[in-house]
Amino acid sequence: MDEQKPGVPQVLEPLVTRVLADNPSPFTHTGTQTHLVGTADLAVIDPGPDDPRHIDALVRAIAGRPVTAIVITHTHRDHSPGAAPLKARTGAPIMGCAPLALDDLGPRADASFDADYAPDAVMAEGDSVSGSDWTLTAVATPGHTSNHLAFALPETKALFTGDHVMGWSTTIVSPPDGDMAAYMDSLIKLQARDDRIYYPAHGDPVDKPQRLVRGLIGHRKQREGQILRLLDAEPRTIPAMVAKMYVGIDPRLFPAAERSVLAHLYELRDRHIVADQGDLWRKI
Repeated sequence: MDEQKPGVPQVLEPLVTRVLADNPSPFTHTGTQTHLVGTADLAVIDPGPDDPRHIDALVRAIAGRPVTAIVITHTHRDHSPGAAPLKARTGAPIMGCAPLALDDLGPRADASFDADYAPDAVMAEGDSVSGSDWTLTAVATPGHTSNHLAFALPETKALFTGDHVMGWSTTIVSPPDGDMAAYMDSLIKLQARDDRIYYPAHGDPVDKPQRLVRGLIGHRKQREGQILRLLDAEPRTIPAMVAKMYVGIDPRLFPAAERSVLAHLYELRDRHIVADQGDLWRKI
């Protein structure tokens, strides 16, 4: 794809336009992407952070057309806080995932939960909202967060994957709300679908989605295997495992890697394969 510039709309296909928020970071890549769906009337998916510049850019891209719905995949602060100011500007209802606000135990101060998120309607698996030439149907994809939804656009067989599947990196699964077993189940669920393309909230569109999902499942199984091999040798702490498993990554991502390893360990503990003794983890 051509390089994105914050606030400049990019038409990805006739029914889909994306607008990049100016919030790049090691965790958001180039920033959070808001997607506008439709032509005569619109849905706005994940209006992003509460940044007046981004809201102004969205209003310019909307260009006076009616907004049927502001649709939210999950309530991390780089996705949902823009919903309230955009509702104030457009009058559109906010709908999508259920509210969820937890104390952030993870590595991302910018992605803690949006405590002010107040949807007008909560959507669950199979619920739809539609406009003149589009339909968005909720696909429950817990794992990254317990309230995460993807949204299918059946008119073009596209899927808006939020943070569950991204176009540049694997997603963070950070306990206590992030759940590795749920994440894997959601990947298997997507693998059984026949979507043509994914539009993630971070990174480029994914034009071979089944191949990517297979790779993500394989990647997590590989990480699980690494953990078990390390624990076969001796009990270890999570930082010691991360130092062995994530050689060469940006040190700013080490806290996120520690959360994902913890998510794997919790899942393995639930299967009675490992146990924890204080900070040490061991094979059973």
